[in-house]
Amino acid sequence: MEKEIQLFLEYMETERYASPNTIVSYERDLKQMVQYLQKEGIESVTEIYPGHLQDYLLFMKENGKKTATVSRAVAAMKAFGHYLFFAHILKNDPTVYLKAPKIEKKIPETLTLEETEKLLKQPSGQEPKALRDRAMLELLYATGIRVSELISLKKQDLNLKMEYLSCQDKNGGRVIPIGKAAKTALADYMQTGRGRIMDESRCDYLFTNCSGQPMSRQGFWKLIKGYGKQAGIEKEITPHILRHSFAMHLVKNGADLKTVQEMLGHTNIAATQVYAQYSAGKMREEYMRAHPRST
Repeated sequence: MEKEIQLFLEYMETERYASPNTIVSYERDLKQMVQYLQKEGIESVTEIYPGHLQDYLLFMKENGKKTATVSRAVAAMKAFGHYLFFAHILKNDPTVYLKAPKIEKKIPETLTLEETEKLLKQPSGQEPKALRDRAMLELLYATGIRVSELISLKKQDLNLKMEYLSCQDKNGGRVIPIGKAAKTALADYMQTGRGRIMDESRCDYLFTNCSGQPMSRQGFWKLIKGYGKQAGIEKEITPHILRHSFAMHLVKNGADLKTVQEMLGHTNIAATQVYAQYSAGKMREEYMRAHPRST
């Protein structure tokens, strides 16, 4: 089975242009499947039947594997089975009836308005790094862009005069307005901070690390985590938390869901509706707690 897996991975890389992360994930999940099947006495892909794979999924669940892990394994198995069938290695695809378990959408962790204010106030002073960090945090909260988009921004993507940001994504791009607080922080950074961190004549990136090199996601994660700790916020601070907070605060204050979807760059509004569902749930919770005739 190892030979077929390697052929499959090569096919996914060269013919389907799968990402390196996808290749690594498929290889890991399929090798774990093979280990189980070999313990069951199955040594060849021609010996695999649908029941074997169903038993493997049941084994994963009984051993405490998370729903997301099982779902990912199903995706790898189905892609592999599809390949074996169309490559004429198997006459039938043993994965055709496999179904991934339904993954419940988790409510994203967000900051309260008070926590947001505390976090945004942490980069203080007029040193270049403080100006950069303040501008980055304010921009994230003002626009809800992804961290990967933030660190990829170029100087020309920002229009402070017209108060908007042009953000490129896989769907082509979107234009997002910028509020007063972010505009002020960005203006301070552009005027007195950016040129002291990087060689502006040679670098188009809006933000870099303190060495003038492109900033990494890990670098930003450490940055925001440090400010969260400094602010005394007990929640786990992740690079995505300001994006979630941006969306949640807009929805709670009555913003149109379609508009929020467009600003976030979601292709499907279902991804945005989680914020509305959470908002409605919290509203009912507050009503039941506070209204004298609610029970």
